[in-house]
Amino acid sequence: MHTPSCKSILNQRTLDEIFPSDRADRFFAALLGDASEGAYDITLTFAGETDDQIDLEFQLKQRPGKCLACNLTYGLPEVFMRHPVIDVADVVRQINSLMVNGKQCAEWTLGRTREVSRAIHVLPLTVRLIPTTP
Repeated sequence: MHTPSCKSILNQRTLDEIFPSDRADRFFAALLGDASEGAYDITLTFAGETDDQIDLEFQLKQRPGKCLACNLTYGLPEVFMRHPVIDVADVVRQINSLMVNGKQCAEWTLGRTREVSRAIHVLPLTVRLIPTTP
């Protein structure tokens, strides 16, 4: 029997359902009082996997006419960990509900913000995997 990879389970369409594009607007509306004040859109993407972890990224993509580099994206891991609109814990719960490969999600961590370019920053999300108990 073929065991699906995490990459096949967590394709971009599925990740977009788990973390829809309107979540950035809801985040900025809650944080700043106005969604149009947000400098970036947020997308959850698959970055890789090993036997015992899944690597995902929250990609922050600069919005037209905004300056991503001028915004404070480096303190975001702490904000994302606690913010109810981002709700990383629920994101991991949803991912766990999709796991059909004999593994389940254990703890997760958000890494430091990394600047890919002036227009794209990423926050790594690492989810440790453990075998499901029969």
